[in-house]
Amino acid sequence: MPVGAAAPAPLGVRPRKGRVGRLVHYLKDDEARWGMLFITPSVIFFLLFILVPVLLSFYLGFHRWNPLHPLGEARFIWFGNFQELVTDPGFLRTAWNTFVFVVGSVTLMVIGSLLTSMCLNAGIRASSMYRGLFYSPVVTSLVATAVIWLWIFDPQFGFINNVLRELGLPEPRWTASRDWAMPTVILTFVWREVGYFTVIYLAALQGVPEELKEAAKIDGASPIQVFRHITIPLLMPATLFVLVLGILRATQNSFAVIYVMTSGGPVNSTNVLVVYLFQYAFEFFRMGFASAVSLFIFVLIFGLSLVQFRLIGRRTELL
Repeated sequence: MPVGAAAPAPLGVRPRKGRVGRLVHYLKDDEARWGMLFITPSVIFFLLFILVPVLLSFYLGFHRWNPLHPLGEARFIWFGNFQELVTDPGFLRTAWNTFVFVVGSVTLMVIGSLLTSMCLNAGIRASSMYRGLFYSPVVTSLVATAVIWLWIFDPQFGFINNVLRELGLPEPRWTASRDWAMPTVILTFVWREVGYFTVIYLAALQGVPEELKEAAKIDGASPIQVFRHITIPLLMPATLFVLVLGILRATQNSFAVIYVMTSGGPVNSTNVLVVYLFQYAFEFFRMGFASAVSLFIFVLIFGLSLVQFRLIGRRTELL
């Protein structure tokens, strides 16, 4: 037999080829079997609680179904749910409220987390303690956060209005006012989320080469010019991540804060898409219409993410 030639297969045994053969050969390895065993719970969780609900939501988006009845009684109505969705004045108002909430929250989160991370990166004393202090709201339950701030913003007995009362200043009604309800829930949400993005910006700031800053200072650049022309461009990848993840969290995680503090009121002034979805699914029992809302939210987030990658992603590739 020539040197380097493969040994012939035993009589009656066909060599396994293709993907199935490679998979069988792979599963014969002990490490592969243990690996499959360890990832099985995650795969089962993904199938049962993510993939199946997504597929069911897509299916129900084209049907009219009451969850109190068997799934087999769902009636196919083509695009009826989506037609009703785009013509519903309540949905248009809710979409606008969602836009205001997301833009306000993400703007404050980006500015607040960037300023906080710069202060923590400046070498102040006990910076480790401050990092833990700023991050502690992130690990707090959204419901607990909403309850605490609901008490702080209480028009009669809240801490803030008590201080304003002592100073002789006007006392807003906060969550009970159409004008103040949205800023109140935005501030509450931002207070909890800003610590998470502070850690991201802090890691990005520590990756900025000091040599570039020193060279710019030697050339006569002011601290503002160094921040504008060196720090900000090098923070573009982190900013892209913060924007994409911030929009995602503001769109989805706003439910607990708004539902606990205002339930979408007063007069639907804080009603956002996730609360709107919950109301139609579990209060009005219109699961098909609620599924259409969920599909709209998915398309909205996906589209916004693509726009951000096109606008900001190109700048990050040039760095």
